[in-house]
Amino acid sequence: MSVLITGSNGFIGRNLKANLLARKPEVDKIFCFDLGTSDKELSEYCGNVDFVFHLAGINRPEKTEEFYSGNSDLTQKLLDFLEKQQNTCPVLLSSSTQALLDNDYGKSKKQAEDLVFAFGEKHRIPVYVYRLPGVFGKWCRPNYNSVVATFCNSIAHGEQIRVDGRETVIELVYIDDVINGFIAAMNDKPHRDDYGFCVVPISYKTNLGKLADIIETFKESRKTLSITDMSNPFEKKLYSTYLSYLPENEFSYTPVMHVDSRGSFTELVKTPERGQISINTIRPGITKGRHWHNTKTEKFIVVSGEGLIRFRKIGSDARIKYKVSSKRIEVVDIPVGYAHSIENTGESDLVVLIWCNELFDPENTDTYSEEV
Repeated sequence: MSVLITGSNGFIGRNLKANLLARKPEVDKIFCFDLGTSDKELSEYCGNVDFVFHLAGINRPEKTEEFYSGNSDLTQKLLDFLEKQQNTCPVLLSSSTQALLDNDYGKSKKQAEDLVFAFGEKHRIPVYVYRLPGVFGKWCRPNYNSVVATFCNSIAHGEQIRVDGRETVIELVYIDDVINGFIAAMNDKPHRDDYGFCVVPISYKTNLGKLADIIETFKESRKTLSITDMSNPFEKKLYSTYLSYLPENEFSYTPVMHVDSRGSFTELVKTPERGQISINTIRPGITKGRHWHNTKTEKFIVVSGEGLIRFRKIGSDARIKYKVSSKRIEVVDIPVGYAHSIENTGESDLVVLIWCNELFDPENTDTYSEEV
């Protein structure tokens, strides 16, 4: 299949192009139209494609008439070129929920919609018109027309954000869900509403205040080590979006290492629902642990070096030993009610990845000294 993408350098266009290129051989040729592409090239493209993604448009022009030249007029030009080339392939139009509003942007988008629907009826071909709400995700331009992009970019760069109307409710769709919907339409499997418009089946409603608060927590998570609730699809997608706006010299950060003569202990990630993950380094000949827990459980995974984990059930003299080594990655559960220790039996530092089922609470450590 060969496809044409208008607005190929825009936010949605870039994501669509990247995904289509990654899904070969479903699409083997992509023609791109954007600023700088001539009408002659566009006409030639229209004679060689099996599907058109019409994403190009204007939403913040310097002059009012540019709304119409960049939206409805451009759509008419595209459809005229298709007819001139005798190509009646399906057309997908990226429109906006603002097509329902009485402003120049909305009017120009509504006109573009009507043109595409008329083209479909005239040639008896499927057309796909999406009235999209706010779209968020990677590569969206901040300080333009996306509040999510603006908030993420400003917060990631340590800038103050301004929230006008915290209770204002907005509807959002995620770029990957949009792209999946577009590709489904390309394969003639769109989601349509009762009025014939195509819809992205997954959308989210929130208010501006909550949106800002959630994104602020992402910034603080490097200090608190907390991870947002990934079981919440909206927060998961917001977090992925936020990370895409990090300054390139700030991808990494350094958590606090607690270092002593025995080695070090570093907390990495904390989740209220899933416990926490830490790294424990132990120097050669050193033994750590020598304690037990009532409710706290752990999993030990040696990622470098070799060691010996010892267990003794409280009230018993029987001892259990587990040899562990990074040569054979395995997970050792630390059950409650067992005194346990881990000794570095190798010649280099022993590095242990530890998962604990609860966050460390200095007021209730649930850790009791006991020799194994």
